[in-house]
This record gives sequence, structure tokens and C-alpha cells, in this order.
Amino acid sequence: MQVLHTSTHASVLPLEDKRTFFRRAARGIIVRERDILLLYTERYHDYSLPGGGIDEGEDEMAGLIRELSEETGAQNIRNIRPFGAYEEFRPWYKDDFDAVHMMSYCYWCDIDEELGELALEDYEVKNGMRPVWINIDDAIQHNKEALANSDKQGLSLEREIFLLERIAAVLSVESEQVA
Repeated sequence: MQVLHTSTHASVLPLEDKRTFFRRAARGIIVRERDILLLYTERYHDYSLPGGGIDEGEDEMAGLIRELSEETGAQNIRNIRPFGAYEEFRPWYKDDFDAVHMMSYCYWCDIDEELGELALEDYEVKNGMRPVWINIDDAIQHNKEALANSDKQGLSLEREIFLLERIAAVLSVESEQVA
């Protein structure tokens, strides 16, 4: 899968000096015209693509389907097509490592109209995570404002803004071709 962007946080440079581990994630892109299915997290006041870590021994497709089902209640996940990958080198705040090298594999996919039951992890429930349909341009603007007004590092927000802008650009091209 094509890497769309590589982001390296300044605090992990030089990487050669850091104890780093590799983490894979799968993220789903589900759109209906200019609306996109995202996760809103109350704690961070942001929108993100649904998805997350791929388990040991699990391939990207299986991880994508599991994560979408758990986080959004998506049913009958189908027509899975690669979009691109986002690579990150970020700080890790536990004693075992200094940095994480994360690769997020992003896929377009279709789902049934109706969402089913969620199977959120405890921390996701505590953070107030919930699936929402939102206009992609509104989500981008919201995340940009959240990043500008946040005292946190905003590493996830940078990733989400980049990916949402790329998705929005594809949607714009597709709508021009239809017109």
C-alpha cells in the first residue's frame, strides 16, 4: 500500500538513539456523498477515522473488519479498497519504549445502512467515544480548531486532518467527474 505521508515527531529524533516498537493499525473510510462515518471522542473533542490496532497474527482486512464492527457497529463490511497508509514515528510514554513506529492502513469500504451494537473497550467508553455521520468539511474544520486550541501535542489530530483532507480531495474530484 502506498505511504501517503510520514510524520516524525521532533521529540523522537534522532531515531537511532530510541527504543522503538512497530504497531500496525487499520482504519475505515465510509462515505455517503460528503458525509463520513467518524468517531467523535468527547474527552479530546475530536473526530477520527474508525479503526485501531491490528492484533498479533491478524491481517489488515481482518483487523479493519473487527475494529469497524466494534467501534461503529458496522455490518456487512464489503467492497474494501486500499486508500493509502499514514506512517508515524511518535513518542511513547511507557517505560518499555521511547517511541512507536505506527503504520495506519486506510481502506475505503461500504457497510449496511443501519449500524449494529457497539463493542467499545473500557477506555473508549470512558473517553466518550461514539460513531457519528458528519460532513467531512465540518469535521476537518472542527479538528483544525481543536488542534489550534489544544495544549496537547495533537499528534493524532495531525494524522486525522491530513487523511480527512486527502479523502475530501478525492470526493471533490469524484463529484466533478459525475457532474
